[in-house]
Amino acid sequence: MAQTHFGYQSVEEADKSHRVRAVFDSVASRYDVMNDVLSLGLHRVWKAYTVAVAAVQPGMKVLDIAGGTGDLARAFAPQVGAAGCVVLSDINEAMLRVGRDRLLDEGVVVPTAVCDAERLPFASGTFDLLSVAFGLRNMTRKDIALAEMARVLRPGGRLLVLEFSRPAPALRKPYDWYSFKLMPLLGKLIAKDADSYRYLAESIRMHPDAATLKALMKTAGFGHVDVHPLAGGIVALHVGIRC
Repeated sequence: MAQTHFGYQSVEEADKSHRVRAVFDSVASRYDVMNDVLSLGLHRVWKAYTVAVAAVQPGMKVLDIAGGTGDLARAFAPQVGAAGCVVLSDINEAMLRVGRDRLLDEGVVVPTAVCDAERLPFASGTFDLLSVAFGLRNMTRKDIALAEMARVLRPGGRLLVLEFSRPAPALRKPYDWYSFKLMPLLGKLIAKDADSYRYLAESIRMHPDAATLKALMKTAGFGHVDVHPLAGGIVALHVGIRC
């Protein structure tokens, strides 16, 4: 059986998705609170920047992959207008349920789909824009997921990947201390789950750096890829244009 990583552990590919699902089942109800606490609210700034770069226009068809609790979908919905469509998707039903309910409470109605990014249930060339925020690193076969994203985009459509990356050298030691000491502690105190937040810290370290991810996107069918480092390289926004 093919092996992959689950944080720092080596596991069978078939087992990773179940483990990731268990992590997000555990943290779903406290996910938004933990994002605010752990990023000091900066995740909102990074997502706002992503929305600005997306420059969504009325009538566009947008798919938010691994959209979780719906931050990007909520921002895109009024921008596409009545003639457009935003689909909120996630492999984890618990996360998607939280996101759907949150959007409905705010008067935002979008279609939702529980689906695996490696097997997207949409016809080729369906969407004008795809987004995935802090979800790509949890996917088992990133090359296949990126190829699927390219498939469901129309030629000239764009993929925006907002994800943790490699911080500048001066930030690495304090960032490691924060990630492996403080994150699990806060996870234990707030979400009652230290192990899930230890996994999330490890998954960041196992994710490809910005240059490697750019190369993966180009191989998957994105002819041009721009990289926007944020927060000293802790986060990066990759913007790929479908060939």
